[in-house]
Amino acid sequence: MNTIDLEVQGMSCNSCVKHVTQALQTLSGIQQVDVDLQSGHVKVSGALPADAQALITALDAAGYPAKLTTSAEPLAGKQSGGRGSTGKAKGGCCCG
Repeated sequence: MNTIDLEVQGMSCNSCVKHVTQALQTLSGIQQVDVDLQSGHVKVSGALPADAQALITALDAAGYPAKLTTSAEPLAGKQSGGRGSTGKAKGGCCCG
């Protein structure tokens, strides 16, 4: 099982967490999605491709621009809620 860490913009509420999770779980091979709303990081695990382009494309289509995490910093902790805003969603969030 491989793991990819992504930095995702535009998540601000539980609805955002749900949309991001659903966008990623529709892709083949995804086994687990852990969203840290406060930090804006998402850890994706499963039988993943060598690059993260399919993950990034799915998130962008859902209104949440993403990029590979550039540091080796792990997620601060799994969260499925909270009110830490990293910006406004382009279209996925009901709050933005």
